[in-house]
Amino acid sequence: MTVSSLPATAKTTVGQAWAYWLDGFERSILYWDVLRKRGNIFISHLQAGKPPVLTFDSELIVDGQTLDRPVNYMLLKIVPPADVSTDPAKRPVMIIDPRAGHGPGIGGMKEVSQVGVALRAGHAVYFAAFHPEPVPGQTIEDVSRAEAIFLQRIAELHPGEDKKPVVVGNCQGGWAVMMLAGAAPELFGVIGIAGAPLSYWAGVQGVNPMRYSGGLMGGTWMASLASDLGGGKFDGVHLVNNFEQLNPANTYWTKAYNLYRKVDTEEQRFLEFEKWWGGWFFLNKEEIRFVVNELFVGNKLTKGSIVSSEGVRIDLKRIRSPIVVIASRGDNITPPPQALNWILDLYRSEDELIANEQVIIYTVHNTIGHLGIFVSGKVALREHAEFVNTLEMIEALPPGLYEMVIEDTSATEGGTDLEHEEYVVRFEERTLDDIRKYDDGREDETAFAAVARLSEINESLYATYVSPWVRACVTPAVAHAIRMAEPMRTERFVWSDMNPFLWWLGPTAETVRDNRHEAPPTNAFRQVELGFSEAIQRGLNAYRDNRDAMQEMLFKSIYGTTLGQAITGIGARYSDINKPQARDLELEESIVSRLKGLREHQSVGGLAEAITRIVLLGAQADRGFDARFVRIARRLRKEHPELGAISPQEMRHMISNQALMVRFDVEHAYETLPALLPTAAQRREAVEVARKLFSWRPTMTPEAEAVLARVERLLGLDQTAQPPATTTPERDAEAPVDLHPVVAEAAPGDEVAAGREEAKPASARTGYSRPRPPGGRPGTRRRTPRPTAKT
Repeated sequence: MTVSSLPATAKTTVGQAWAYWLDGFERSILYWDVLRKRGNIFISHLQAGKPPVLTFDSELIVDGQTLDRPVNYMLLKIVPPADVSTDPAKRPVMIIDPRAGHGPGIGGMKEVSQVGVALRAGHAVYFAAFHPEPVPGQTIEDVSRAEAIFLQRIAELHPGEDKKPVVVGNCQGGWAVMMLAGAAPELFGVIGIAGAPLSYWAGVQGVNPMRYSGGLMGGTWMASLASDLGGGKFDGVHLVNNFEQLNPANTYWTKAYNLYRKVDTEEQRFLEFEKWWGGWFFLNKEEIRFVVNELFVGNKLTKGSIVSSEGVRIDLKRIRSPIVVIASRGDNITPPPQALNWILDLYRSEDELIANEQVIIYTVHNTIGHLGIFVSGKVALREHAEFVNTLEMIEALPPGLYEMVIEDTSATEGGTDLEHEEYVVRFEERTLDDIRKYDDGREDETAFAAVARLSEINESLYATYVSPWVRACVTPAVAHAIRMAEPMRTERFVWSDMNPFLWWLGPTAETVRDNRHEAPPTNAFRQVELGFSEAIQRGLNAYRDNRDAMQEMLFKSIYGTTLGQAITGIGARYSDINKPQARDLELEESIVSRLKGLREHQSVGGLAEAITRIVLLGAQADRGFDARFVRIARRLRKEHPELGAISPQEMRHMISNQALMVRFDVEHAYETLPALLPTAAQRREAVEVARKLFSWRPTMTPEAEAVLARVERLLGLDQTAQPPATTTPERDAEAPVDLHPVVAEAAPGDEVAAGREEAKPASARTGYSRPRPPGGRPGTRRRTPRPTAKT
């Protein structure tokens, strides 16, 4: 029987089977050839010294190897493309990529990237890169010193208080930025941290399993062993392998099958990413020990217990620059609790955060994975672009905690000046409870304190009794052989032109490309193939879920039990983990002192102070700002010379002072407002400008209307009310300042005799009256509806 004599259905089946077989054979050849090209790129990148995988040209500004304490870091200046020009009036931007196994460049490996959006926004861009091999003896502290020198050099190239660099840290680069900012806050303009794990113990039970790995390995001694086997250097491939094991379906099937299925179109994207993914870098033993002991297992950064060799404590509360945090619910390496809970570790209340003059902004993506936070074009054009484009707004925000809400505007803003813009940004006021909603409670962190204690014991035992023997046995040749035998490296050498058995693959692949026979997606056998792939993914995902559940159960059975915590000393009543969050008495004292001084000067100022206060009163009622507010403010500064003459630095200082007045003594802020505007013309101008500033909304909110109505009555602009006096009633200079508490209730025994309020310690001073929205009950606030944050 011939094919032509078969029924039509059978002919179709045979035809599809032949087309699928031929297509599958050709795809296999092309797939193997892409792997061969990946191996060649790996080798050529290795021979070139593994330079940064930036798609942009750059020039060397500072070579860290020439510093007094040399390091393998270097500062590069990105050369803008021919069609891009930078604005010297804008702050420069420095990007620090993660040194967590991979090399530098992910922040600028594509045109649409962190580097690309900053350049397109007119900023000069600098990049902190690093060489594959660390300088012998360099430490994390040395790297921080080098990065401080980089910032000082950028400041020299861009002089001026308003030119302090915007510093963006990705993942490991994020906690490195925060460490440096805690030690030298004066070097920074605005800080951005993307996917940076600062609260290393945090996470949701049953969802974030990576945090259990340190405890199941007995702590940090394994990192020391890997370093000793590497001849004193820790191979970054181990960190990459840890990432790979988080998602075995992607590692062992999905990534390869996606290339095989779309090999005709996926080659370039695959090779670009693999060039960075396969460029493994090294850390000194002391560097990796610092990272795992002080940060990941010890979780010491936000506790303020990291101290430099010069005795300087790293205190994140010293940071005064605005901090922008970018996180994602889809990130299984740095989930939102790890990216955000450091705020809860630092501050006991929103009032304390505000009184410390700190601006913290966060935005949480719903789905993107860890690497997508840095490399995804969609995130670059959305989160990173809006961060860069709203820097002026971010710097002008009054102290507080905000969520950056990014909304699509193209469909809703037709006929306006936003018609051709894709996004609009709002900064909505949030509370610490909003941060807590991303977690399921912090009680499980007690078990991680037990891990930290056991880790110190195991590390000491290893260093004393095992490490000397391992170091004596591992010669440089042995260390090199161990590195070369690592499977991820071996795979790339085998699939390359170094393998003589692959001499035929390149020419064959070219022939296949020239004579390609691709089966259509409707081919029944391709549909079966896709279903088979999905079944494999489901099976591997089921394995992952069961593995993670077993690891979590094992972790809890060891460290979460009464016995485990008693053995490590965590169960003791006076263990550090069982103590309440410490109060910063020095901060409290300075806060009380400054608020008293501000109260005494609430009647001092003029038109600019008055407008700022009115706007802040309205924003406090509205609970947020919109980026469109900046456009109006910029235009009004040009129209009103008195406002335009104020420098950005003076403006930020004035906003901070007025914000504290409004936050902690709102009634007195209202009462003293007329004293700032002695003439009727000034009062009308102030209200007119304030009303224009609120006009970014199509319709003003009732809260903002209520604020303006009350202001008009106070200033005598409401025809139904009598004009009030322009001076405020006399107040008892010795009367206690009545502001909302930024400290806890006074401890018993702190009280002093009546009539000696000024002699009380900060811990015993009376509380501050909470601001009251116009028309609201005392002690209440209006809130605009917002979605509940869920993990």
